[in-house]
Amino acid sequence: MRSMTAFASGRGSFGDHEWAWDLRSVNARGLDLRLRVPDWVAGLETALRKRLGEALQRGSVTVGLRLGREGGGGGLAVDPAQLDAVLDALQAVEERALARGMTLAPSRAADILSQRGVLEAPREDADTAPLARAILRDFDTVLADFLAMRDREGAALHDVLSAQVDRIAALTAEATQAVEARRDAAAESFRAALARVAEGAVTADPDRVAQEIAMLAVKGDVTEELDRLGAHVAAARDLLAAEGGVGRKLDFLTQEFNREANTLCSKSQNTELTRIGLDLKAVIDQLREQVQNVE
Repeated sequence: MRSMTAFASGRGSFGDHEWAWDLRSVNARGLDLRLRVPDWVAGLETALRKRLGEALQRGSVTVGLRLGREGGGGGLAVDPAQLDAVLDALQAVEERALARGMTLAPSRAADILSQRGVLEAPREDADTAPLARAILRDFDTVLADFLAMRDREGAALHDVLSAQVDRIAALTAEATQAVEARRDAAAESFRAALARVAEGAVTADPDRVAQEIAMLAVKGDVTEELDRLGAHVAAARDLLAAEGGVGRKLDFLTQEFNREANTLCSKSQNTELTRIGLDLKAVIDQLREQVQNVE
């Protein structure tokens, strides 16, 4: 079992280039990859996405790579052609605004530098393939650390989930005992209800009376709910013992757990059984919260 929450970082260098990684993830319904990497290193983003897609199944994953030259020399440069293009566009906008009687606020240098392509790492190396290979080799180490943390978090999650499933199993057993204990009281209640139905049975349709009696019997019977809770506990334990991503299946199973607990409470007609049902709902809600972090 893996958690979807993890973090890893690292530093590396190649020639006069140096870089720093920031890799982190939180839970998500699917796999959402967000990469912030230099676009002047050919093929880097595509290769990173491929590695992450092969290693991960779920999670909102953010990858950041800060790349520069050793000692800061030549780390960033202005692209004159792109700068001219941005300034020309800015001038055209201002002239069009003046023609319409509008005055725009003065532009700041920081605003102009933030435009795409104006300020970037220099592209002195015609072939960035060697640099890309070095960066990817270093990323494999960072990714391994990242996956190891997801494994450690997943092991801790496994222990928590196992304890919660065990608690659900224990409460289900308590509910079964409570049903046995309330059997006499339930039988007396059913006989009283049956008598009330029988009072009007002289002129009533026999089929209708039979339906009402059956409904009374079903209304207080929680055998199926307890059986299904037991089956869900077994299914949960199987998933906890399985390999690979089981987060979605566990999430679905918590919904089934909650449905049975709700029905148990609505049918309980007994203070002790209601208390157990509410305890079940509380544990199931805790289980659901933890399951959201499972890959």
